[in-house]
Order: sequence, then C-alpha cells, then structure tokens
Amino acid sequence: MADKQGVKIVTIGGGSSYTPELMEGFIKRYDRLPVREIWLVDIEDGREKVETVGAMAQRMWDASPYDVKVHISFDRREALPGADFVTTQFRVGLLYARIKDERIPLSYGMLGQETNGAGGMFKAFRTIPVIGQIIADMRELCPDAWLINFTNPSGMVTEAAIKHFGWEKTIGLCNVPVGSMINEPKLIGYEENDPRLTFRFAGLNHFHWHRVWDENGREVTHDIISHLNDRDNGMPANIDEVELPLEMLHSMGMIPCGYHRYYYMHEEMLAQEVRDFGKGECRAEVVKRTEDELFELYKDPELDHKPEQLAKRGGAHYSDAACETIASIYGDTNTHMVVSTQNNGAVPDLAPDSIVEVSALIGRHGAEPLAWGPMPSQERGWLQCMKAMEECVIEAAITGDYGKALEAFCLNPQVENGKKAQCVLNELLVAHEKYLPQFAEKIAELKAAGVTVTDATAARLVAEGK
Repeated sequence: MADKQGVKIVTIGGGSSYTPELMEGFIKRYDRLPVREIWLVDIEDGREKVETVGAMAQRMWDASPYDVKVHISFDRREALPGADFVTTQFRVGLLYARIKDERIPLSYGMLGQETNGAGGMFKAFRTIPVIGQIIADMRELCPDAWLINFTNPSGMVTEAAIKHFGWEKTIGLCNVPVGSMINEPKLIGYEENDPRLTFRFAGLNHFHWHRVWDENGREVTHDIISHLNDRDNGMPANIDEVELPLEMLHSMGMIPCGYHRYYYMHEEMLAQEVRDFGKGECRAEVVKRTEDELFELYKDPELDHKPEQLAKRGGAHYSDAACETIASIYGDTNTHMVVSTQNNGAVPDLAPDSIVEVSALIGRHGAEPLAWGPMPSQERGWLQCMKAMEECVIEAAITGDYGKALEAFCLNPQVENGKKAQCVLNELLVAHEKYLPQFAEKIAELKAAGVTVTDATAARLVAEGK
C-alpha cells in the first residue's frame, strides 16, 4: 500500500473545522500509522479557513515528536498523485447551503434538518456529482487509494461512490455509532467506551439500530433502553432530546439511533424546530456561529491542540473514526467498527449490493460486514422504504431527473406529500442553482414560471451569491 517512507493522506474539504480532530487522531496513532505527508485541499471560497486550519494543523504536528509536513492546495489534482488514503469532509455551498436547506422547508412547516427530509436530499444532490468528479481524478492519479468518506449524507454518498462510480475501495463513516459506544455504557454502570461490552449495529446511515451484550454474554439491550430518556444519555449535540416511547423500544428489542427521533417522534421534533425558526434562526445558523468562534480560536498562533469547543459542532468523533479506519486498513488489524459498506447479505432484507451501515471488521481488504439477520416487521418496512428513497435521491443527483427527485420527496417520511412538497422542491432547486448544474434546464423553466425563494434569509443568501 504505502512505501517504506510512510503514508500519504489527502483530505478533500481540508478547511473544515473538524480538521484539528483529524490531526489529533493521526498523531496519537502514529506508531500504527506512520504518516509521511498530509494534503489539505479546499476551494478558493474556503481559502481563509483552510489557511487558518492548515497553519494550526502544522503547529499540532510540530508540537508532536513527528516530522510531518502539512500541505495546502486549491487543486486536488496537485494533491492526489500517490495518495494512499483520500478522506472527504467537504460541504458543497458551505454552511450557507445548509441554512437554505433548513429554512426553506421550515418556512412551509416541514422539517429542516441537515441529513433528513428535504434538506438532506438536497445535500445529496449537491454532493454526489462532486464525489464522482473526485473519483474520476483518483482513478487517474491514485488508482490504489482508499476513499474514506465522512461527507454527509454519508450512506448515500458511499452508495454512489461504490455502485454508480465503481470505486469499491470506499468506506463511509458516521460519528453516531461511536457516540453510542462511548456514552451508553455509563447508563448501566460501566465505564465510558467500556471494552467489556459488545455492540452490534445494522441499518442505514442515520437510520440504524443496535444491540448490546455484557462480558458474560448476557444481553443488556433492554437495560440501556430503560435509561434512554435519562438526562445524561449522550445524545449528539445537534439532536433535541425529545423523549422516546420506551415501551415500543422494549417491544422491538433494539436501540434506535438518535436520528430516529425524527421518525418515531416526528410531531415533537418538528414542533421544536418550528419554534426555533419562529424565533428567527435554525440549527445551521447556530452552527455557523460556533464555527466562526472556532476559527477565531484556530487563528491563535499559540494554539497547538484541539479545543474543547469543537464538541459543540455536533459531529465530534467523526474524524477520530476516520483515523481509526485508516490505521486498521494499514495495519490489517480487523478492528470492529461501524461503517457504511456493501451489504453482502449482512441485512438480508436489503439487496446484497445496497450500502448499509453495519458492524464490520476493518482490515487490509476493507470492511467485512458482520451478519445481523432479518429485521422484525416494523424495522424491515422502515428500512426498505428508506433505501428506496435513497436510491431515488442518488439517481436524481446523477441524472438531474426532476421526476425522480419528486419520487424521492414522495417517499421521504419527513416531507408532506402534495403541492406543498413540490413548492419546497422547486424553491430549493432555485436556491441552490449555483451547485446543481445537472438540474439547469428544470431550474431555468422554474425561474421562467416565476418560482422564487420566499424565505427572507434564504433569499438574501441567494442574492449575495452564497
């Protein structure tokens, strides 16, 4: 894989506020993963951020015992040649795009969320074509590299990379399972991230379930379920702590991920978002302020370690998961991790070539999914509906087929069917015109018909070219 001089890593979206966590992860694993050089790649619009975080990344390495050079580039073709691993953590349209993804649906009384509902589908529409372009460059410049994706929506992006763009050496990551394995042991008297407990996960990205066993082989899933509504339950910072229906969870015998609140408790989650929206802001605007504060910290020439404030972003552990995945592939350690990978029968309710998020063993060959078995009726129905929605989203993202996008909207449980759904779809298309060239013909038709962005904040961002 890598020569004796060490590993070359290229990070697309290197100006992300999560990059310091990525550097921390590589530094603490250096004895297992001898990094030679790191390239942080970003776009011109992200120049200030990547230069700021790149300088901090170099300070972090300089403060370590290891001689590693951090390079900054605005041309991925300059960075990719000879890469052993390419990590992706980019956001097409920056956080301004997320603000539009959230505010426009909320202005119609629908859920506005980064990876769920209309906003999540549009994030996929913008992201999947770019992943295809990155893979085209990798095929030419680093044909043996692994693609480690934690750009959301991670499951759909990973499915596009493997099934549609043919890059089989792709693994998708999410921080949500990591958070569960860190925090849930504390609910039943174990240590944080306690190795005595065995976790097994299965489902889709942001739509999985898991079960847990103790060191004696006794299942403790129900013990954890009984505490899921406790105040200190380790929920990600970006999900409201609406109480779950524990009797239903005990009936299913599985622990849902935090994002299931958007489905099991849709009315309550939507009401909270609508209330926040009524006060004049959405979650993306809160995140934007947090990110701005982080970059002010990163500018400090004395700062050479990851600040604690990074955990407020809601994506803590993403980068650490990426580092562990890379180290496990490099060292062929067969480490248990939860990743998005090809199903291959692990969840027989879905096609073998579907991308699922499951427990897997990570080694030199990539991810070997662990068999879960058939899902109970309710979960099987949910999974098949959500996978059908994902497949429609991916097809629409690649082809620009408006009808297929409307099919995806119709399938998505977070989108109200009817005329209102089409209004949200149309406004989001117009709002994101700059990043949706595959829909150019339809967007021109919509604008000629008088479709505009009605939310004042989103309209202002469009007018400013953001």
